[in-house]
Amino acid sequence: MLPAMLEVRNLVRPGLGPLSFELMPGECLAVRGASGAGKSLLLRAVADLDPNDGEVALEGRSREAMSGPQWRRQVSYLAAEPGWWAERVADHFDDWPAAAALVAALGLSADCGDWTVARLSTGERQRLALIRALVQAPKVLLLDEPTSGLDPEAAQAVEDLIAGQLLDSRGVLWVTHDGAQAARVAKRALVVADGRVCEQAL
Repeated sequence: MLPAMLEVRNLVRPGLGPLSFELMPGECLAVRGASGAGKSLLLRAVADLDPNDGEVALEGRSREAMSGPQWRRQVSYLAAEPGWWAERVADHFDDWPAAAALVAALGLSADCGDWTVARLSTGERQRLALIRALVQAPKVLLLDEPTSGLDPEAAQAVEDLIAGQLLDSRGVLWVTHDGAQAARVAKRALVVADGRVCEQAL
């Protein structure tokens, strides 16, 4: 059996835990639960964005063995409302040409790199933030409702793109309120309730 891509043991942070789970290479785990249950807190704790305790390892290597930026480059968190810090879209990318194929796959205009961020719709921001994460080639993606602002066609394009990432042996934690989507993208779910997490087959 393949070793786990991501191992989480006794992870604790305010309002959540302790929790333990494994994510295998090429696997997507859906993260379910009511609003305010702690789904985003879970992703932020794994990404080490908020104070937390416990053991987290990537391909057997402890999170403590890496700097924060090194860890988050390989375990990439995509917030439900991603941040933007420059006026022009392409200025948020180290290598905009490398993003071109992904731009087309998600149904965005080829010239959107020249657009201002203020021009973008919520759905365009979500898709471009996903591309921004993918061009860094992370090993694990932590996706916080990445299709919440998208129409069905655009959401399907995101699902198809992530399915391709799984074929490349990446691991994905995908927060979704949509039970049908969870069943499409994953075979297992982590259900968050009252600060605890239980595993559920889909």
